[in-house]
Amino acid sequence: MESSPTYGRGETVGSTAYEAGGACPANGVAGEIATTIELLRRLPDADDQAWALQNAWEEYELRMRLEPDATLPAGRRATLFLPVNAGLAAALGEKLPFPFSIDWVSDPESVLINVRLPHAVLQVEAPRKRLYAGTFYLFLAWLVGSSLLLFAIAAMFARNQVRAIRRLAAAAEAFGMGRDIGPIRPEGATEVRMAGAAFNRMQERIRRFMQQRTEMLAGVSHDLRTPLTRLRLALAMLPPREELQADVAEMTTDVEEMDRMIGDYLAFARGEGAEQARPTDLAAVLEDVAASARRAGAEVALDVPMGLVLPLRTDAVRRAVTNLVDNARRHARHIAVAAKRMGDRVVQVTVDDDGPGIAPNQRQDAFRPFESGAAGGTGLGLTIARDIVRAHGGDIMLEDSPLGGLRARIQLPG
Repeated sequence: MESSPTYGRGETVGSTAYEAGGACPANGVAGEIATTIELLRRLPDADDQAWALQNAWEEYELRMRLEPDATLPAGRRATLFLPVNAGLAAALGEKLPFPFSIDWVSDPESVLINVRLPHAVLQVEAPRKRLYAGTFYLFLAWLVGSSLLLFAIAAMFARNQVRAIRRLAAAAEAFGMGRDIGPIRPEGATEVRMAGAAFNRMQERIRRFMQQRTEMLAGVSHDLRTPLTRLRLALAMLPPREELQADVAEMTTDVEEMDRMIGDYLAFARGEGAEQARPTDLAAVLEDVAASARRAGAEVALDVPMGLVLPLRTDAVRRAVTNLVDNARRHARHIAVAAKRMGDRVVQVTVDDDGPGIAPNQRQDAFRPFESGAAGGTGLGLTIARDIVRAHGGDIMLEDSPLGGLRARIQLPG
């Protein structure tokens, strides 16, 4: 950066900084230059002036030379923050009655000082080591080093805490999707370890509750289905009297409907929670569902690419899609099942039909348990399907179908 020469006493920039600095190294250099100039003024003989310049080198380590009739070059200020920049200019301004300029850039070993004397320009090469405040740079190095060390320690500490929190979050997410990950090892800060221990206790309580509920449901299933079995046997053993055939058929249908309702209710309450997720070929699952629907008399079109392998609870997903297909089969003649990958992390499954569909303002109610008007039958098919899909981290939406009826769209994390 270029700057104009500095002229005269009291016309320099940074005199306040110099006065605050006291006896800084720049003050000594300025005094030695002023002493040499005074010798040159009092000793006009050329040999005496040569001696004065040589004496400056021997006594002060300042290399000086006179350039007659030379012009004062412009100064060049250092680009880095150096406290001696203003200090040297202020010191020279205090001690020299002549214009001067300072070049901090041209010579890497020295600072070039030019002073405009009446008949010549005095060129001075001052070693940089005499002008730099060593304690300042030592303090600066200590400050920067300490800051870097503290930053590194803080970064390591924060990284350890964040890693522990991320592991806890991943464990909670996996447990929420029905994956038995076992207890996690508490680590990190005291608060994070307390959260990890609380999560382990929560897992254990939930497992114990699910086990107790499963055992209770098994007993309920036995208690409810035993009388249904007796009714079914009693109906089968009735004499084949023609006037009773219609009544027997209706009663048999009611018993079968009650048995199906009990099965649906137990499946909804159980939530397929005992099954663990594993890599599953979704295409194979959908092919099985479509084949079962075709055996039941439905017309099902299937469009599924190969290679859709996802971490799924296979039986639960098969049950969810079967419920959707069965609901469509009750109200439509044609069903289309399709699947495709949407981006890198989402797989979409759609079940379309050409039935009457569901009005947009009733689609959310269709997911409520026992909404028989919306879902048909007991009203548990869509409820169970959504419960299973959400347990996998996905969701189900009901939309208008391109076939004219209802579309059930499943999104699963892939």
